[in-house]
Amino acid sequence: MSRNNSANAASRALDPANTITVAGVSPGSTTYLGPRLLLSTHGKADELMQQLEVVADRLGWTVGFDHDDRHSPQDECTCSGSRCQGPDGPLGITRLRLGVKARTAAPAPDGWLLLQHARAEFGADALTAVALDHVMTVTALESNPVENSNPVENSNPVENSNPVENSNPVENSNPVENSNPVGSPQSASHRSAGVMSYARLGSGGREPVTYAGARPTRRADDAIRGRRPVVAILDTGCGRHPWLDGVVRTDVTLDGHPIGDTNPITDPEVGGDHEGPLDGSIDPEAGHGTFIAGLVHQGCPDADILAWRAVSSSGRIVESDWLDSITQIAELARRHAVGQPGGHPIDVLNLSMGYYHETPDDVLFDPTLRGVLQVLSGSGTTVVCSAGNDATARPFYPAAFATEDSRDLVPVVSVGALNPSQRSVAMFSNTGPWVRTYAPGASVLSTMPAFQGGAQPTMRTRAHGHLRATIDPDDFRGGFALWSGTSFAAPVVAGRIAQQLVDGLPKKDTIPDAVARSRAAVSAVTADDRRTS
Repeated sequence: MSRNNSANAASRALDPANTITVAGVSPGSTTYLGPRLLLSTHGKADELMQQLEVVADRLGWTVGFDHDDRHSPQDECTCSGSRCQGPDGPLGITRLRLGVKARTAAPAPDGWLLLQHARAEFGADALTAVALDHVMTVTALESNPVENSNPVENSNPVENSNPVENSNPVENSNPVENSNPVGSPQSASHRSAGVMSYARLGSGGREPVTYAGARPTRRADDAIRGRRPVVAILDTGCGRHPWLDGVVRTDVTLDGHPIGDTNPITDPEVGGDHEGPLDGSIDPEAGHGTFIAGLVHQGCPDADILAWRAVSSSGRIVESDWLDSITQIAELARRHAVGQPGGHPIDVLNLSMGYYHETPDDVLFDPTLRGVLQVLSGSGTTVVCSAGNDATARPFYPAAFATEDSRDLVPVVSVGALNPSQRSVAMFSNTGPWVRTYAPGASVLSTMPAFQGGAQPTMRTRAHGHLRATIDPDDFRGGFALWSGTSFAAPVVAGRIAQQLVDGLPKKDTIPDAVARSRAAVSAVTADDRRTS
């Protein structure tokens, strides 16, 4: 069992108050991989590499192509990795690895410092195709299993009513801590008891629940006019569940090349305990993808679902790995839209994850991700993104791309979370003019793999031939759970958009018609969703 996480091992926090500064660049806090930079394949790769090498040499470092990367900028693209052919040429990124020069003692290589020195020497505008490799997180709220499994703590009604006591903000897997930990209102020291209460069992934290109703009704293929809508999910994958068997596919590839992580040993939807202490605790985001798939299925039972795994059970992913996967998905959608072999219809793509960019208002901001999203949107795919759980108005990407719109593209849909009454925005939800719509995201019910974690009922006994016990807080063998986060508001909207497309998708289509149809579906779903008081 692997207990290491590459996103944790080399991650560093950018603190704007203490970092090196350059005129014209106003950074915000973020988390990134220290010895790594990303080079957009849209840039002048040879010239940029020469500039970076000059600066790196002066700092006592080296910079070169990452040996683990599948492509250098000169390689021929086979659409199997981090570069794929879009309508205007290659898309994607190449990873650059920083090291220390031979026979040199130097500070640990740092992509941000190298990039800032290069900007100072060559100008910020000249380095727009070079970026940090951010650490991204999924957007679910989770409580501390140590605190919640303590029978003394849990049986005390005074302690139980205190949301601070019952959800430890340091140990919490909430991406407030993981995605933006330094020098911002989102840091742990600024989180309120109200925000953290959603991570506590009984107040929206991940917990088992019984569902006594009927499963969603899915019509037979011959009862569907045209083809079924297809909703794609890039997350922690999808586990087995009676509702989802025969509905979800996890084996779709691009030219035979797998998309995302396919290592069965670390699958967050199988077993549930791959990281952290050897205490049997279910990992913070284990089951996340299955939960999302269940919400999509509830919203549109007639939709087919594609699920790929790109996120570990800790909830973290390196941006470049994520870009590899989303670029391959964009290529599947593009090929289908233009009628090329090897494509697959994708009407909606759910992305319940994101990060805070350090320079979102500058010309330096992320041309690579924007380009990939435009390929998807230009192919008729609606990209639905969670807005983040940090109770802030700071733009969270890719959700914040929702402010951009064009008649030739389907707009990105950013989704914040509502409380169960749907009359108020959940306290944890990010908000702001960049959030397009809101949907239920607090204490929502959905499907879970049949996990049984290390926590135990607070009391157990036998009487009259029966085993009697209190609720086991991490026994999900009933197949359902409650959970909270904008991670789950997004697939609610994704399912609603897919439902708008049912019985209206022709076997053969044109790109303008597909874009117009998806734009109409987005408008129909989001028109009334700002109904909060």
